[in-house]
Amino acid sequence: MSAKPIAVGRRTPALVVLCAVQFMLVLDDTVVSVALPSIRDELGFGTANLAWVANAYFLAFGGLLLLGGRAADLFGRRRVFLCGVALFGAASLVCGLAGEPWQLVAGRFLQGAGAALASPASLSLITLLYPGPEERARALGVWGGIAALGATMGLVLSGVLTGLASWRWIFLVNLPVAVLALALLPRLVAESRAGRSGRAARLDVPGAVLGTGALSLLVYGLLQAGEAGWSAPAAVVPLLLAVLLAPAFLVVESRKRDPLVPLSFLVVRVRAVANGATLLFSAACYAMAFLLMIQLQTVLGYEPLTAGLAYLPYGAGILTGMWLSSRALARLGARSALVLSFLVSGAGLLLLAGIAPGDGYVSGVLPGLLVTSLGCGLSLPVLTVVAVAGTTEEDAGLGSALLTSVQQLGGAVGLAVLVALAAGHGPTATAGYSLALTVAAALLGLGAVLIAALLGRHPLGAGAAHTTAHTTVHAPG
Repeated sequence: MSAKPIAVGRRTPALVVLCAVQFMLVLDDTVVSVALPSIRDELGFGTANLAWVANAYFLAFGGLLLLGGRAADLFGRRRVFLCGVALFGAASLVCGLAGEPWQLVAGRFLQGAGAALASPASLSLITLLYPGPEERARALGVWGGIAALGATMGLVLSGVLTGLASWRWIFLVNLPVAVLALALLPRLVAESRAGRSGRAARLDVPGAVLGTGALSLLVYGLLQAGEAGWSAPAAVVPLLLAVLLAPAFLVVESRKRDPLVPLSFLVVRVRAVANGATLLFSAACYAMAFLLMIQLQTVLGYEPLTAGLAYLPYGAGILTGMWLSSRALARLGARSALVLSFLVSGAGLLLLAGIAPGDGYVSGVLPGLLVTSLGCGLSLPVLTVVAVAGTTEEDAGLGSALLTSVQQLGGAVGLAVLVALAAGHGPTATAGYSLALTVAAALLGLGAVLIAALLGRHPLGAGAAHTTAHTTVHAPG
């Protein structure tokens, strides 16, 4: 029986469900930040091990993304998405009920593994639900903006729930979202997978082992460098192993008939520039969120609840930037829109770098917070559109996974480098934080230069046409 194209009326509810799940997944990048002292006191974490409450999620999420994206292409995006959401929900329950440190760390690792399955499948489903270039740009703009909002709102939610209830609720609030997604999505989205010309779908096991191993070691080494320093064996050894595995991965992939990551996919200029810019953007903005939260509590003396609430205007700025993003993309083109958004975010970071003891919230914190958030809201939707330009039903999951993996790696790099920079430089805490935020602004300036120099004037035209011609989405059932 021939399948019908998916009803347009079902796409909006499906987009809402997929965006809600992505919001939840990205939220958990930062949701533990404010709650860490409470978690330490209740579960008895040692100082050295406490960081793994955050790092276990980064490690699993960043390390397993390529494997999750390719699995979605081969075995079915809806199926892999639902498996990832189910695993994430179960792991969130484990975290919320944890009675020992190892239980919480294990739960966080499983959360990251579930996110690595669900996130690329979610983005690839959206690219297939909205095949037209303009409608895809709008849908991906919403998805990318919601992801940016989730990364920030994790800090707000962490402060509010920890201050008013218990740190356990930062994990338990995930359960209703997971249950609703599992119940609703099969009714809204058809199964889709990459066509293989009659051949059975096969996962590139050697490539998966090498690629996942290299990414996991890289993330682990960066996280260890942030904790123990760049010369510590715990950082040097995994980073060296990652450097050794990377060329081995490329050699294996060049010889495989069904590679995990086709080399031709990596060298497409538009996507390469978008992913490079995303790496710089994520490094700056993840570090900013962490550094500013510390600055609010240590330099300005905010309580956790107050510090969390102080981030609420950031969400408003993100939403405003999202609203403007599709308009900027249509009127200015991707290159000019990205250059403008990077420069706006960089200016906001420079304002935040100027925060000093005794500054009031409205005069000292809020201006930089609003300018930075406006730039972020403008940036991420356009970056998402450009990063998946030209992807088809064959490789939508791969493009999605690569983008999300770059975001996670950028976050790990930013935290490792800029947080260490803040801690080790400057005569006072304020000076160290200001230096790190200034360097973060410089990273965005560098990204603006690279985009202006390397991204074509109309980078989405051919890719969008190619996508529209080769994408088919079928109705459920």
